[in-house]
Amino acid sequence: MSSSNPATLAAPAPDAGSAAPRITFHTLFPGGRPPERADRSAAGSLPTRAFRYCEPVRTGSAFGYYVFPPIGFSVVWTGHNINWTYDGIDEWLPLKSAQLPGFAAAFDEAAPEEIRGFSPPFLTALQEPGLLQIWSGVIARTPPGWSTLVRAPANIPRGNEIEMFEGVIETDRWFGPLLTNIRLAKTDVPITFDPDMPFLQVQPLPRIALDDAALNGFGAAAGAGSFTPEDWDDFYDTVVRPNVMVDRPRGAYAAAARKRQKEEGGG
Repeated sequence: MSSSNPATLAAPAPDAGSAAPRITFHTLFPGGRPPERADRSAAGSLPTRAFRYCEPVRTGSAFGYYVFPPIGFSVVWTGHNINWTYDGIDEWLPLKSAQLPGFAAAFDEAAPEEIRGFSPPFLTALQEPGLLQIWSGVIARTPPGWSTLVRAPANIPRGNEIEMFEGVIETDRWFGPLLTNIRLAKTDVPITFDPDMPFLQVQPLPRIALDDAALNGFGAAAGAGSFTPEDWDDFYDTVVRPNVMVDRPRGAYAAAARKRQKEEGGG
């Protein structure tokens, strides 16, 4: 089955000269905003001083891709049931499992005969109280050995009405809906999803970074007495020197990091 609105975005390749994309998005819901590269301003929400001088925040904000709701919709949790509505209608509908309006017919028209009738749902109320599963309409594909972290957008403020679960999907093997689970944290309060605001940030990761053996093999040393002379030299250069300089430049870390990124071709 071909996607109705395919969008391919390439994360930086680990080796110079490689043009192979690190992730490909197939957007099946028609008319929705396709995924976009995340930006260093956290969709314009970072304070000016953070955007200018805090390179760790800028880099963290830009790591990955934004995924948007396919339509504007709202949900409300009564404490027992979830109801929903969407742009263009004036009623609340009880939610068990719901297709995006019009999608099932479009899916069946494009799909081979043996796949017709299996269009994935857009929203599903899970059996646990207040838990909602959302499909973005996106299916992602990564090269062998790469997975995808699905999480809330980095550094974009959000209210306390929802709590988002994070998950890592083996998208080199799983060619199915890119899903997220959300806990509705307030009752009797409509919670609205704007189709022009990202609700997910997805980040391709080499699976070696998730290897238990590597993660369990961390080093641990307690107290400043564990520092080597080289550690003290690095601590001095990082922490002390900027504080004893007569004319301390603002944003020195940011300037050095951006220069290095440009030299390495990743700026």
